[in-house]
Order: sequence, then C-alpha cells, then structure tokens
Amino acid sequence: MKLEGKVVIAQGGGPTAVINQSLVGAALESRKFAQVTRVYGALGGVQGIINERFIDLTQETTHNLEQVADTPSSALLSTRDKPDAAYCKEIFKVLKAHDVRYFFYIGGNDSADTVRIVNETAQEADYEFRAIHIPKTIDNDLMMNDHTPGYGSAARFVASAFAGANLDNRALPGVYIGVVMGRHAGFLTAAAALGQKYPDDGPHLIYLPERPFSQEKFLQDVKDAYEKNGRCVIAVSEGIVDASGTPIISTLSQNVEKDAHGNVQLSGTGALGDLLSDLIREKLKIKRVRSDTFGYLQRSFLGCVSDVDQREAREVGERAAHYAIWYNLDGSISIQRTGYYSVDYRLEKLADVARHTRHMPDSFINPTANGITDDFKYYLRPLLGSGYPVPHRLRAPMVPKLLNS
Repeated sequence: MKLEGKVVIAQGGGPTAVINQSLVGAALESRKFAQVTRVYGALGGVQGIINERFIDLTQETTHNLEQVADTPSSALLSTRDKPDAAYCKEIFKVLKAHDVRYFFYIGGNDSADTVRIVNETAQEADYEFRAIHIPKTIDNDLMMNDHTPGYGSAARFVASAFAGANLDNRALPGVYIGVVMGRHAGFLTAAAALGQKYPDDGPHLIYLPERPFSQEKFLQDVKDAYEKNGRCVIAVSEGIVDASGTPIISTLSQNVEKDAHGNVQLSGTGALGDLLSDLIREKLKIKRVRSDTFGYLQRSFLGCVSDVDQREAREVGERAAHYAIWYNLDGSISIQRTGYYSVDYRLEKLADVARHTRHMPDSFINPTANGITDDFKYYLRPLLGSGYPVPHRLRAPMVPKLLNS
C-alpha cells in the first residue's frame, strides 16, 4: 500500500555537529518518491508543528541542502518541549490538517517518546500515517544503539581539547579540571581519554555519573596523581552524583539553579569546576588549580567534525525514509556495529527507545572508578573519524651540565 501525502521533518533537543546530515538525508530520499507530494521542515521542533511554522524543503536546491548538511547545529531550529498526550494530539491535529502521512523527528529519547505518542494518536484516529524517530545525541545514551549520531564529533572535540589542555598543563604544571556534558551517562566525558598518547599524559583522572563520587576519594586520587606526575589533569562529568544519587554540585553549594523541568542546572554555570577547584586548593594546598566548563562548545564546534559521524548521520536519515515510505513501517532507527569498523542500521520499536537511558557498560570503567579501560578506547577510536590529530614530544638528549653537575 502506498500512502500519498506530505512529509514533515523536525529537529528536537540539543543540536549536534551532524544533525543536519540526518535532515538532508531524510529530505532528499523522500523527494525521490512519487507518492510524496511535499517535504516540509518544521521550524522549532514540535513547537513549530503546533504553530504551523513550516518551510517547503521540496523547493530547496539540492546544492544548498548539501551545504546545510555540512553545517553544525539545527538548521530547522529546535525546542526543549517535552510533549504529553494532550500536546501530541495537537501535533497530530496539525499534521492531519496538512495531509501529512510521514513524520520524521530527529532527536533523543524524549523525541522518540513524542513520535510514539503521535503515532498511537494516529492509530486511534484510524489515520494512515508513518512515524520514524531518527537518533541524535552527543550523550550517546539511546538504548538499542551501539552509538548515536552526534556523539563521534562531540567526542572528537572533547578528546582534542583534553589533548591540548594536557600539553598546556605539562608546560606549566598544576591541576586542571575540565567539566564535560553528561547528566546521566559518561560516554562524552570518557572520550577525554583518547587525548592520551604518552604514559604520563592526562587526563590522569576521569569521573563519570555511573559511579558514586566521594569527595574524600577524589582528594586522595588528586594527591596521588599530583605526587606521581608533578601535575594532574582531570575530566569530570557535569552529572556526577554521590552515593545517594544527589548531584555533587548540590552537595558542594546551597545556591543551585534549576531548569524549566525542575532538574538541577548542570551545564554552562561553571559552578562545579569552581567548587572542585576550591576544594583542592583548600584541602590539598595546591595553588595552581584551573577549571573549564566545556558547556555548549562540544555540541556544534565548526571544524572538528568526524567524517564517520557525518556519514552515519546521513544514512540514518536516509534509512528513515526507506522504512517509512518503502516499507510502511514505524519505529526508531538504530546503529549496529558489525565489525571493526563497519555498521548496519535496524528499525527498533519506539517503546524500546523512548524515555530510556543507556549508561556506560561496566567493562568501559576501571575498577577504581577514576578512569576508563582499553575496551572503551577500542570502542571509541573509529568514531572519531579520519585525520584525528595526535601530539608529539621532543626526543633530543639532554646536554651535560658544566657548572651544576
């Protein structure tokens, strides 16, 4: 059975460096099918659908679409709205009014849940309709996926940034803390380890949300690393929590901000890095302590994009169009690793992806919970893409002293 009607594509949640590859992949593939009468893009995610803010991508040139595909961040703009059943009914009402038969939503697990509810609403209304969730998140925390589009490029940025921070810290020793995004999953913070080349390279310590964070153990770890190396580089996830599950930023400070959903504000404040730095200065009496909060930098950094990530982001968009238009199926596209290095794509049930969070496997985290394993490095390295830069050191011998021998 061929469904004739329009396609609507939307982007939700935090942008990535390759999210537009998925948009363009879905748009160009959809334009190849005769039963597709128009391909619309919703400006501002599901909020754009509610407000009928559509642009006609059918009238966009292929050349310009390809240029947009290589541009980071969400070309269709985004939203943080988390639709409930009532909201999704309004989405469906607009889609039906515009004779939309295919809905592609590029986003994370909340976006998958939106697709699920809208799809169920269409089924209840006996309206022939296909809905596909296209995966996207730098957090790499979608269930059923080996990894997600956007993660490889963000991980490349984090690894490169820590490689640079390590070089700086080696030249002028001290303690450096880099705070990386990741509320519940530590995949992105763990990527800092790929900045290591030599045995004494940082990050010397890595802390992830998957393991309880102890201030006492942290201080001992820093002391040991500093005494061993004469310096210490630390990668820490913004989402680290104590044994009770309370965010560390809340235990170190009484004045914490909350976002629109009531969650403790983790990104962009710089508070966690400052608080950990103060803790080290106060307890360990180390004077030169610096911290950076990567914030939004890792999401859409122009010029630090993985070619592997780009290709896979394009293909998940293309496969979404194939599953919906060719095969009349609903679901969520997933990436499956089939070798070192190759992947394939599969259609998952929306309920298996929606609102679930994937965490770092135990095999990726070291036993002392302050670093990662070689298994993780083996997993991540191909996702960083080709041409990943590596640092080098001088190897010339020392000249014998004449006056102070």
